[in-house]
Amino acid sequence: MHILFLTDNFPPEVNAPASRTYEHCREWVKRGHQVTVITGAPNFPTGRVFPGYRNRLRARETMDGVEVIRVWTYIAPNERFLKRTLDFVSFMLAALPASLAVRDVDVIVATSPQLFTPCAAYLGSLFKQRPYVFELRDLWPESIRVVGAVKSRFILGALEALELFLYRRAAHVVSVTNAFKQDLIGRGIGAEKISVTTNGVDLSRFAPKPRDEELAARLGLSGKTVIGYVGTHGMAHGLETILWAADRLKSEADGRDVRFLFLGDGAEKAELKKMAAEKGLDTVIFLDSVPRGEVVRYWSLLDLAVIHLKRTALFETVIPSKLFECMAMGIPVLHGVAGESADIVTRSQCGVLFEPENAGELARRILELAADPARRRELSRRGRKAAARYDRSALAAEMLQTLLDVCAPRTAAHARHRGVERHS
Repeated sequence: MHILFLTDNFPPEVNAPASRTYEHCREWVKRGHQVTVITGAPNFPTGRVFPGYRNRLRARETMDGVEVIRVWTYIAPNERFLKRTLDFVSFMLAALPASLAVRDVDVIVATSPQLFTPCAAYLGSLFKQRPYVFELRDLWPESIRVVGAVKSRFILGALEALELFLYRRAAHVVSVTNAFKQDLIGRGIGAEKISVTTNGVDLSRFAPKPRDEELAARLGLSGKTVIGYVGTHGMAHGLETILWAADRLKSEADGRDVRFLFLGDGAEKAELKKMAAEKGLDTVIFLDSVPRGEVVRYWSLLDLAVIHLKRTALFETVIPSKLFECMAMGIPVLHGVAGESADIVTRSQCGVLFEPENAGELARRILELAADPARRRELSRRGRKAAARYDRSALAAEMLQTLLDVCAPRTAAHARHRGVERHS
């Protein structure tokens, strides 16, 4: 089977969508299938093209057997809605002709959250007469509504109409959470065309590692209890809650040896750094994103990892992918996200919950766990054990079977046609 995958995030970008897509595609190639990815020049989230790449009209490379076609896009940082929308639309306009030039495709997959990538896949499916599959990673435009990125009812209404149109026209929808599936069913999308393949973790990369003492010394973290946030610093994440907790702890005797490490970039990073400076938070360190191969070194510094999203009903439906990386590395989680992901933390006993946007509770949880290394070790052990259920290679096989099932009717019809030809 030849899978054509459209995505606007792909390595060397290191965010969750890029990792999921790459790891799935790599596994599909290992299982004997052909995979072509259409994406743009790597630039997320800063809007600056990564070293070694250029924003060209068309460029090709091969990554672990995956054929990667990079197209020109209007590049903008992950900050302003209008510029980001131009980025998304430009990718759609460039990805469509690029996809039409890819021959002998059996299925076209497009990943969200933004809807313009699935638009290109849908149009490509019409020209090629091949099924298209919508991979649903976020409920968009609802997610941009709840964070206030767009307030126009007209724009939001138009985007929701487009969203539902694309679900209905898809041969299948692969959701990353059960809650997303239930949301679609509640809006009239047939349950039979929706399956769930959750996010997971590459267990060959993420595993318990001793603290990188050279790196810890360089960052002034030797002998400290390190609380970390790794990932996008966006509007949805409410990371000021962590800074408020850090502010509370700086005056606590038990909090003097606690340090906070932020690794990543995003629309809110400059404001967060400004807030930390204004509060005199010398216990907080901000670092820019690092190459994909270096991320595990920084994870190894953490005694506890914070996962947080703003308090809203929509975010109760999401499962942050960094949860599975923490589990695999045996890093206990301070989990400030209600809903489906909190259920995973509770079942696996890999961390403790705190109320989203409640800095006081977060600060208390930090002090409790900082003073209880035996409990941290137990949370670590249970997290490592639970991580096996979210092995990316097994999840990639699960999604592959979904794609094979989508292609099965056409494959069977083709086989019947070939049989008629042989007997005529």
